[in-house]
Amino acid sequence: MEYEVSRIHMGAAQCAVDLGDGSERGEYVDQDYILNRLGRPHRAISLMYCYYPLDKEWPQRISEACKDQKVSFAWDYAYDDYFTYKGGINGDLSDEPFKYMREIRAHGQDVILTLTIDPNVPDEHLIAIAKDLSTFGRMQIRINHEATGNWFSFTKRATYKQIADFYVKFHNILKQYAPNVSTILCAGGVENPKENKIEKEEEFADAVRATDVWSIDKYLSLHWGWPYDVAETGGNTHARYSVRGVYDMAKRSHARFTELCGGTVKPMVLSELNADGDVTGAYEQAEMIKLFCDILKNDPDKWLTGFTFYQFRDRGRLGLEIEDPNNVNVGIEQPVMRTYKQIINDDYFKPAMTVGETAQFPVKLRWGGSEDAEGLAIKLKFEKDPVFCEVTFEEELNLMLEINGRWFYKSPKTKTVDLMSAFFDNRLSGSTELTLKIFAPPASGENSPADGDGWQFNTYTTITKLPDIRIRYSAIEPSKD
Repeated sequence: MEYEVSRIHMGAAQCAVDLGDGSERGEYVDQDYILNRLGRPHRAISLMYCYYPLDKEWPQRISEACKDQKVSFAWDYAYDDYFTYKGGINGDLSDEPFKYMREIRAHGQDVILTLTIDPNVPDEHLIAIAKDLSTFGRMQIRINHEATGNWFSFTKRATYKQIADFYVKFHNILKQYAPNVSTILCAGGVENPKENKIEKEEEFADAVRATDVWSIDKYLSLHWGWPYDVAETGGNTHARYSVRGVYDMAKRSHARFTELCGGTVKPMVLSELNADGDVTGAYEQAEMIKLFCDILKNDPDKWLTGFTFYQFRDRGRLGLEIEDPNNVNVGIEQPVMRTYKQIINDDYFKPAMTVGETAQFPVKLRWGGSEDAEGLAIKLKFEKDPVFCEVTFEEELNLMLEINGRWFYKSPKTKTVDLMSAFFDNRLSGSTELTLKIFAPPASGENSPADGDGWQFNTYTTITKLPDIRIRYSAIEPSKD
């Protein structure tokens, strides 16, 4: 059968959605599981790590190294209780977070690396980290986030001015050794509209001007005393805020960042956004997230580039799933999961797709990242709702496929992809034309100098022929009843 095949470009959404995957509160969940549960990839997956190589406990995770230490707050240890970054000086690039970064990119998503760092490490360490990241495409790094707070270890080891200067120094090192990496400055915003100043504005003004992306973390509700106490009425380790109030604070922070840069507008993200079910319960958690996104969509001022939902699976109540206390590999879906799936399938939060010229085989596809990729669009005419729908590839290709609103991953060794789950909850009511979209992120998860000029920003895959597309509209054998 002949099919109409065109080139297609995937670009940025009106507002991108990113997803936190693993932190001090939960383990990393693999991308095949997340894709199956949510039905679409994200712009980026956010990972959280720390780097304190001058400490005697390093490279152990601090809560494991000091498991007998009595603490009453999550950040009472010598350094931050994230998983430890195994790169840097004499690092192991086969370990964390690199094995996860490769998986994330192979599944058609970019990487956001949150990294808390001892601001006293010599420049050689920063250069080594930059070299570690130089092959991972258009990734972003959030350096010493929530930098105007007082809870992370780096805030106890340097003044705020020193922390801000360290940020600018590391930003400049990245531009020299890993130009593919964009920096995210996550600092305090404008809490008081009358003062119209960000937190520690004098100290961080140069960092605001240097960074590639602006960010704040602001939860709609949060139990920061977890897991050392239970949030109850009258307690002082939790809070709930006005959804509109949080939105307005973030928006005026963006305006102030712009003013500090003389009117230059940079991308603005919310690097951690959620409502804590410990405070609201499961139902109102979902309602608050929906309300925030409704306010955002209805705002004619398009000021927010993206937000990161924190996080996929959580040991507390900050996840789309709660970790089963009996089995860390099992997640218990929360009501916010259904709400979140509705949000990420809204056109406002989906990547833009632009169909171009007719494609001629063999065709060379470019993967720049989740907001800049060239793929194929194959028009398929369905007589009615299918009973079987699958594609089979002869070539060993690493692909992301989308049809009828659902995405699928095909690893190089996989030959046949069953597409029927795209129709289970979205059945066709009659004759319909759908587009099968195909993109080719790097199979290794890394970029290679073999791709020539611009290799740190683009990878390429050649597809020589169409897959075999099998669509059937009835059972292979008729009923005997």
